[in-house]
Amino acid sequence: MSRTECETKKGEYTMTKTTVHPGICNLVSTVVASSEDGMDVTLHVTSACEAVTKMMTELGKEFDAFDICLKKPGENVFYEYAAKHFPGHAGCPAICGIIKCAEVECKLALPHNVEIVFENTHL
Repeated sequence: MSRTECETKKGEYTMTKTTVHPGICNLVSTVVASSEDGMDVTLHVTSACEAVTKMMTELGKEFDAFDICLKKPGENVFYEYAAKHFPGHAGCPAICGIIKCAEVECKLALPHNVEIVFENTHL
């Protein structure tokens, strides 16, 4: 990503970056979000997951932040795409990570790490 892609009107550079470690599949995704106005967001997603990579190629990079972040669970373009095209894996955290990155960049949420911690697991 070039510096001009993240340049704001004030000449400052802003972006939010997240890395999603999904668990046992180890198909890590990296998300970089940039927004000049807090309403439109540009997302650059690289992923070891073919389904995530294909989704972002088909949906593009430019999104209305309110349309992807302020919807009921499952009602944005990412989850709609995944319902039609992803292999059956409802617990995949990649889409959540993409949305969380956009939320923070557009000031719709505060940055804080998300965790799923297994306790008393018997393997």
